[in-house]
Amino acid sequence: MDSRRNPTSPSGPEYATAPPVPTNVTGLNGEFTDPLWRAPVRLNPVEADLLRTRPLRRLHFVTHGGSSTLSTLQTYSRLEHSLGVLSLAAHFAPDDADLRVAALLHDIGHLPLSHTFEGLAGLDHHEIGLRLVRSDPIRSVLRDHGIEAGTIVDRLRGRHPSPLTGHPGLLNLDHLDSYVRSGRSAGRLDTDPAVLLSRLDLHDHTVSTDAGTAAALVALIRAEVRLHTSWDNVGPEGEPGDHLGWRFSLRKIYSSAPLVDGEKLERAAPELAAELSALHALPLDFRVSWD
Repeated sequence: MDSRRNPTSPSGPEYATAPPVPTNVTGLNGEFTDPLWRAPVRLNPVEADLLRTRPLRRLHFVTHGGSSTLSTLQTYSRLEHSLGVLSLAAHFAPDDADLRVAALLHDIGHLPLSHTFEGLAGLDHHEIGLRLVRSDPIRSVLRDHGIEAGTIVDRLRGRHPSPLTGHPGLLNLDHLDSYVRSGRSAGRLDTDPAVLLSRLDLHDHTVSTDAGTAAALVALIRAEVRLHTSWDNVGPEGEPGDHLGWRFSLRKIYSSAPLVDGEKLERAAPELAAELSALHALPLDFRVSWD
């Protein structure tokens, strides 16, 4: 069938068939353009095949924002985020095939509602994801393309320096996509993401930028942490032990900082470092009850 017109439909320009959407996420046409970063990615064959596996496709039904998807506009999926991280990896390290695969697979172990259910019955999405990488169909797809599952596991564990995992407390590509994608969904992103991306580089596997852009990133990080520590992101855990209701505890606060011209915030922009440090005073323990 002609890609521009359906021959079984009435003639005329109003019946012309629309061309394929550039943001293809099935891997069928070998390209993907993330609608946030707008950086075209020529998919490697292994990435196209992975995009058609069940463990990766199920992320389309896993909300990135957890229970906050019920009460906020943070309704995008873990698949969208994973493709965004792939886009960033391909942008900064286009020839690092293992990093790109790790970026695409880094969240396949997430539970329903993502971090809201993290820790229930000892479940950990990192460990679940590593098991999935070592199992079929992911393992067999990797093997068909000459990639050992253990190599990707090492990348995901951070056993080798990588902008995907980075250094503790410093901004990596995973968190960068999370902060910016959340900021756009909440209407608090003032800078065009494509312009923002042009102002970023990597220094020792960490996101680095100028002072003004670092301040904008810190504002996004602060807003994201406040969302995670608000009632919008709270869910009950187990059975209520007493009249106070259900207990909910956040495992950690994500507040990884960018570098400013290759230097840590504490040295280059201490006022921004202080803003991030203050976030650790926010509450992590909640009680949930209904009348």
